[in-house]
Amino acid sequence: MKPASEQVLSRRKALAGAGAVGAVAAVAAVASSGLVTAPQQTAAAPAEQPQQDESGYRLTEHIKRYYSTARV
Repeated sequence: MKPASEQVLSRRKALAGAGAVGAVAAVAAVASSGLVTAPQQTAAAPAEQPQQDESGYRLTEHIKRYYSTARV
């Protein structure tokens, strides 16, 4: 009979192996179902050039929105 520590370790290995097999099966199922597709490139309209100073800082709409929500 194996010591208790070896039994626990072997159970852990078995459960880890079962989890890995399940993860691989899930990835295979999604990949074969066609749900995984390559991203398509779209032609984006030329965006307005953000303001930029000599340091390279650009004040974009995203940053303006952040500043407005971060005000105390």
